[in-house]
Amino acid sequence: MKATDLLEQQHRKVEDVFDKLKNSKSNASALLEELANDLSAHMAIEQNIFYPAVREVDSDTVEESLEEHSMAEIALKRLLRTPVTDPSFEAKLTTLEELIEHHVEEEEEELFPEVEEKLGADKLDTLGRQMEKAFEQAKAEGFNALVPQGLSQTSADESRKIASQMKAPTPNGAVAQRR
Repeated sequence: MKATDLLEQQHRKVEDVFDKLKNSKSNASALLEELANDLSAHMAIEQNIFYPAVREVDSDTVEESLEEHSMAEIALKRLLRTPVTDPSFEAKLTTLEELIEHHVEEEEEELFPEVEEKLGADKLDTLGRQMEKAFEQAKAEGFNALVPQGLSQTSADESRKIASQMKAPTPNGAVAQRR
């Protein structure tokens, strides 16, 4: 499956979980756990596999996407700490959903078409297979393992830090890979 198709499929699943959460509070705890695990695994494969692979296609959108991940992660952390009965629960759920909707719209309408045009089907299929495997592993690890605790640090911050450490200029101007 193409990487972009996989990500779109995951977007639809998250949208479905949001719909279920808005319509039924009786199963909210399980739905919130599902949402947290799906979103964190999805963000992990985008941050660690997809964005590095497509950064050269549109680095501005990738940077904006990383920041959107940070804001969504913070909103998700706040939502998970809020009892369903709390008067602010609905507002926090709606805010997170709107953040995700905006992010999805930009990816699907702007970034993905550009990526598909410039990378081609073969590279996107290879990337998709890698991402599908990584998603299953990340989802099995779960939200708590994938996301830094507290509100000051996000997984997008950590991905940026790792990416910057992997490319360091050498004295002759070439780029060396760090481990």
